[in-house]
Amino acid sequence: MVKNGKNRWLIAASAVGIHISIGSVYAWSVFTKPLMSQFGWSTSQVSLTFSIAILFLGLSAAFLGHFVEKYGPRKSGILSSIFFGLGMIGAGLAIHFESLTLLYICYGALGGIGLGVGYITPVSTLVKWFPDRRGLATGLAIMGFGFASLISSPIMQKLIVSIGIANTFFILGAIYFVIIFASAQYLAPPPTGWLPEGFKEKQQAGQVAVKQDLAQLTANEAVKTRRFWYLWIMLFINITCGIAILSVASPMAQEFAKMTPMAAATVVGLLGLFNGLGRIGWASLSDFIGRPTTYMAFFIIQIAAYFILPSISNALLFQILLFLIITCYGGGFASVPAYIGDIFGTKQLGAIHGYILTAWSAAGLAGPIFTAWIRDTTQSYVNTLYVFAGLCIVAFLVSLLILFDIKRLRQMNQQGETKMSDRGINTKESVVE
Repeated sequence: MVKNGKNRWLIAASAVGIHISIGSVYAWSVFTKPLMSQFGWSTSQVSLTFSIAILFLGLSAAFLGHFVEKYGPRKSGILSSIFFGLGMIGAGLAIHFESLTLLYICYGALGGIGLGVGYITPVSTLVKWFPDRRGLATGLAIMGFGFASLISSPIMQKLIVSIGIANTFFILGAIYFVIIFASAQYLAPPPTGWLPEGFKEKQQAGQVAVKQDLAQLTANEAVKTRRFWYLWIMLFINITCGIAILSVASPMAQEFAKMTPMAAATVVGLLGLFNGLGRIGWASLSDFIGRPTTYMAFFIIQIAAYFILPSISNALLFQILLFLIITCYGGGFASVPAYIGDIFGTKQLGAIHGYILTAWSAAGLAGPIFTAWIRDTTQSYVNTLYVFAGLCIVAFLVSLLILFDIKRLRQMNQQGETKMSDRGINTKESVVE
């Protein structure tokens, strides 16, 4: 607890509340068949709604990141609740009026803006509340986004059957608005200079050690650095491969492991579980092994998995490799906010995170389209997996480049601090970029 009565674990719980609500976008496929059967829309027409939502998620995160930094997490959370709630309720109206265009505008554009603002809103706040466990804190929140489909999918399915598609959107829109709005009320940054209880004493006793941030940059300064683009490329490749696997997991399981359609559908459901587990697991582990090592591990695992998968006919081994890939996919999302804090500082972490998430928008469009094109051209997923292995090799090389860049800058910082210390300058006030 602190003077303003805030508890950092309740701050984390509030962040989870927001992410579990907006993460319901991952359950969009539940609406696909009902919409197709009721209105005669094609798969691509219905799926485009989801693509538009992810596109606007990335764009709004980038453009409204500065709003989050300027007005704080509470007002940003309220803005998210309004846009996401209106998007869901507007989707209900679109179904009522049988308008596909209105569905794109409401769920895709308005809902997507709510997604983007809601996604980045708690992140910079959590990083400041958990200087000792950045990965764990952001992993908890972003885990909620990954697990959301497991919770919302069966609820949506039952509501659609019992009260219809339009009413399902109306009810869920109201519920998500209340959850996000209520969660936002508790979000607040810690007081200046705040540290967890007993943390300073443990630092002085040498029981805990927290690496100093590499720099304290604004978002506009961060995008001018090489390491920003290294991080963007790594996230783009990780998401592209992960989203592509999610989009074709069922047919791939049937083609390679000769699984039945029912068994393959079960695998798809379990992917959501491992997506969430990867977020909390890898992000927590990154606090101990470091973010650069964590990202290197993602790509080493995926390189091996993509090369091995085409030759696997054993259903159990096939699933294990698939689940490993998806933990890396989820872990990439959850570890990146802490990575941003490590190398750019917390000055404008939310805005920088927003810029980085444009990689998600790009990958959300590129991944499924690229996979479908390769499959249609070669009539097999084998070449697709080999291409993904090649992309992960590129990402691994980039992860080495960012590691070398970080080490070089840390050495420069240490040399600069030594010189300033010799001249009697307070190095705590200095930032070397």
